[in-house]
Amino acid sequence: MNKIIKFFNVLFISLFCFVSLSGQGYIFTDVVRNPATPVKNQANSGTCWSYATAAFLESELLRLGKGEFDLSEIFVVRQNYINRMNDNYLRRGNGNLGQGSLAHMFTKIVKEHGIVPQEVYSGINYDSPVNNHKEVNKFVNAISAATVELKQRSPEYNKLVNALFDIYFGEVPQHFSYKGKEYTPSGFASYLGLDMDNYVEITSFTHIPFYKKSTIEVPDNWDHAQFYNVPLDEFMQIIDHALTKGYTVCWDGDVSERGFSHANGIAINPEINDLSFMIGEDRARFEKLSVDDKYAEVYKFKEIFPEVNVTPEIRQAGYESFTTTDDHLMLLTGIVKDQKGNKYYITKNSWGTERNKFGGYLNMSESFLRAKSISVMVHIESIPTEIRNKLGL
Repeated sequence: MNKIIKFFNVLFISLFCFVSLSGQGYIFTDVVRNPATPVKNQANSGTCWSYATAAFLESELLRLGKGEFDLSEIFVVRQNYINRMNDNYLRRGNGNLGQGSLAHMFTKIVKEHGIVPQEVYSGINYDSPVNNHKEVNKFVNAISAATVELKQRSPEYNKLVNALFDIYFGEVPQHFSYKGKEYTPSGFASYLGLDMDNYVEITSFTHIPFYKKSTIEVPDNWDHAQFYNVPLDEFMQIIDHALTKGYTVCWDGDVSERGFSHANGIAINPEINDLSFMIGEDRARFEKLSVDDKYAEVYKFKEIFPEVNVTPEIRQAGYESFTTTDDHLMLLTGIVKDQKGNKYYITKNSWGTERNKFGGYLNMSESFLRAKSISVMVHIESIPTEIRNKLGL
């Protein structure tokens, strides 16, 4: 009986996956789908980097057979605020005090300060059911400006900063009980058994050397961390290899493009001048439209339009013209194909489950990923051996 129930559960999930992320003109079928924890909601906070990296580590725990965990994103965010306030002070007020950061800042904090479960530290100690960092971020900026003006950080400053975060996020637990056992944040990180040194960030740009570590110039890289740089085809090969081998990928990139539609569960990079797939009256009608009207038609997602063949030169031009921006981090959990055989990447967002019909997921096309990725974080062992050797990993 249990085997029969299990069979029908798998069948139901498979059928759901087949139809769940279908735009009006798109039907997707799974190629590979890796385990992930439930979609969360960063709400009114610029903390996607923490949610995406926590989701990445939660999937790592699933992959390793350690079970399902819900890690506290705001535990890490709190320490990140303190780190960036220190950085801003030493840069004489020229640091980045925005809420955005990158995946390596999460793993670095876990390595240095540990981690706690969400049920131990929700990070919401104010009258709101969800995150709302608008007010606390104003105070972060005000306190930071005062220290720069005074040219000092007194003992009272440190007390004030900790009091601010205690008020909004709650006091950090030095010891806590979880499933009948006592832990410290560092002890809980050790219990999870994830080595933060196993996770590396990869990028692909032509203005920095390949197969070496270089700093990328996006604002959220405010600590000037270095990323391994590889050619674009190898960048995509790393992502594909990781996903097909059962790993997930923490993705950072641009979601400000018109082709990115969380509501429709899809992100595409259409080539609107390629009408080779259209015939007859449809083609004649489309050719008469203005450029804006053509884009409006494309983004109704009624047709699967050909997409841009993204070369390293096209990708680099987007980066250097600032049209490709560092907007958002999400988690890649698998690969699907549409009915024409085009590849897309299953993407777990952190905008809750109510903002689209697909449970908070979307599918990003291969062209979109090639053009609009800034970087990815992966497990070292998920990188193909020949590329690892080139990187000296």
